[in-house]
Amino acid sequence: MDLYVLLATVAALVVGSIAGYFIRNTILFGKAKELKASIEASVKEAEEHKRQALLDGREEAFKIRSAAENEIRDRRSDLNKMDHRLSRREETVDRRDSNLGKKERSLQQDQQELETTRGDIEAIRSQYTEQLETVSGITSQEATDMVLKKAEDDAKHELSLRYWQLEKEAKGEAEQNARKIITLAINRLAADVVSESSTSVVALPNDEMKGRLIGRSGRNIRTLEAMTGVDVIVDDTPEIVTISCFDPVRREIARLALDKLVLDGRIQPTRIEEVVEKSKLEIDETIQREGEQAVFDSGVKGLNPDLVKLLGRLKYRYSYGENILNHSVEVSLIAGMLAAEIGADIHVSKAGGLLHDIGKALSHEVEGPHAEIGAEIAKKYGISDPVHRAIMEHHDEEHGSIEAFLVQAADAISAARPGSRKESLEQYVKRLEDLEAVVNHFPNIEKAFAIQAGREARVVVKPESVDDMEASVLAKDIAKRIEDELVYPGQIKVTVIRETRSTEYAR
Repeated sequence: MDLYVLLATVAALVVGSIAGYFIRNTILFGKAKELKASIEASVKEAEEHKRQALLDGREEAFKIRSAAENEIRDRRSDLNKMDHRLSRREETVDRRDSNLGKKERSLQQDQQELETTRGDIEAIRSQYTEQLETVSGITSQEATDMVLKKAEDDAKHELSLRYWQLEKEAKGEAEQNARKIITLAINRLAADVVSESSTSVVALPNDEMKGRLIGRSGRNIRTLEAMTGVDVIVDDTPEIVTISCFDPVRREIARLALDKLVLDGRIQPTRIEEVVEKSKLEIDETIQREGEQAVFDSGVKGLNPDLVKLLGRLKYRYSYGENILNHSVEVSLIAGMLAAEIGADIHVSKAGGLLHDIGKALSHEVEGPHAEIGAEIAKKYGISDPVHRAIMEHHDEEHGSIEAFLVQAADAISAARPGSRKESLEQYVKRLEDLEAVVNHFPNIEKAFAIQAGREARVVVKPESVDDMEASVLAKDIAKRIEDELVYPGQIKVTVIRETRSTEYAR
């Protein structure tokens, strides 16, 4: 029984293998047939594309050939037309050449006739000249000299009269033109009036903050004053403190630092030192930025960066309420406009106007007139001689160049226009009176005058009471008292004059 089962199993396996073989062959045959059909279809499609591409290529080649033949035909037509025009031009040139030849021959004939006529005229003129000399009794040369002399005298008279008239007109128009030029220059500049104050006041949220600013035993306020070099005035005025310092940059650093400390609330020596250092850096950046802006606004180029930064320090300088940096830019623009109106050097005038008060940036650190200080600064930073001269001479009565005169005029215009400065006439007169009062306080003074708008005190002493050595000492004493008792911008020159006179009568 087991044998039958085994045989049946083997038979089934054999039959299954044979059936699987035939089935697999059938499937492979079907796939091969499909693949062959697909390949034949692809071949037919490729042949169709090939045939279509050949047709398209032949059509494109035909079009290109037709276009080329048309272009060649057009060019041949253009060449034929050009050849025809050239032929006609050649015929025209030949005709003109023939006409020119005829005209040349005609001109030669006319010239010969003209020479003959000219000879006849000369002969007639000689005959008439001889007859006139016989009748008048003078030669033709003498008559010519007389006519020329009369014409020369008339011309001189007319020239003198015309010169006098022109001079009179020029004098009459000179002042009018000068006023017109200055008026045009001023009208072209729209400047602001004074609206800034040189007083540094810091507002406090409450009076309790004053005690915190002072600190224990005054250590906070002493640290701030030592770091900034200013005097912090804490008085009975509610909720404000005042910063006092002759150097406006240091005063601005202290004001900025104090604002930050009040806003932050942490007030102690270490924090004060940190805030002051940060404020110094901010002020340095502001100075550099303001200097660059002033150079840009005035249109002056080629300045040394250190000189530009020094110019920015004028942002914190004021003269009678007028900001010196704004004043310098205004003077630069006015000087440039005046130079453009009269034909002077615009660049020199604008640069001289911008830098004319640069000495005031160091007037608290260097002794001397700000014009001389500014000239030395300009020389140090390689400023050209014409600009250096304009800076040096902008307060002199005599000028070495027209640009220096224009800078002085623009400086006066900027300072004198309404709203530029806050000082009233009463304050100005009082300042001069105070100066004369300080001088007259000394003994043996005969006369004392405040001149040069208060920039110089001229003192006349009694010669019998003061000798030359005492006059020198007196000048120093007067200068010292002026420094101690008066507040003034820039510097004041003290001149002591000792005059001796000897009088005798001849009888």
